[in-house]
Amino acid sequence: MPTTDFVLVTHWRMDAGRDAVWEALKHPLEWPRWWRYVRAVDEIDAGNPDGVGARYRFHWGSRLPYSIRLLTTVIAIDKPRTISARAEGDLRGTGTWRLDGDERETRVEYTWSVDLDRAWMRTFLPVLRPAFAWNHNAVMAAGEIGLKQHLARA
Repeated sequence: MPTTDFVLVTHWRMDAGRDAVWEALKHPLEWPRWWRYVRAVDEIDAGNPDGVGARYRFHWGSRLPYSIRLLTTVIAIDKPRTISARAEGDLRGTGTWRLDGDERETRVEYTWSVDLDRAWMRTFLPVLRPAFAWNHNAVMAAGEIGLKQHLARA
């Protein structure tokens, strides 16, 4: 039976209302302005009026000496609670943002269920699994810091 290479769960706490956090996460074209490791985002397709079907090409940097390129497709939106996207490219899987909170504070959970598609990553996965997880956590921590700063300026 196939297994997923990684299921990584990240939690953020924002001193900002859920609507503001939602707007920031819903617009990935803006992420490079506040998320240090997002090198570039291009919109391929805007999707329907709610954003389902939107497709984006991402180029992610990392703390380790490699970068990741992904094509994502938004597969579900429940405003202002959930955004799920399917990813393909260097990694393959699903990422889901879940938001809970009120007008003062928002709790964010991101679940990244992903398989590695690069040959070198698959080859060295048994040895590098802890480094890959550490790297993901570092990239996500930078996102939390950047989003907090971005929301404080808004």
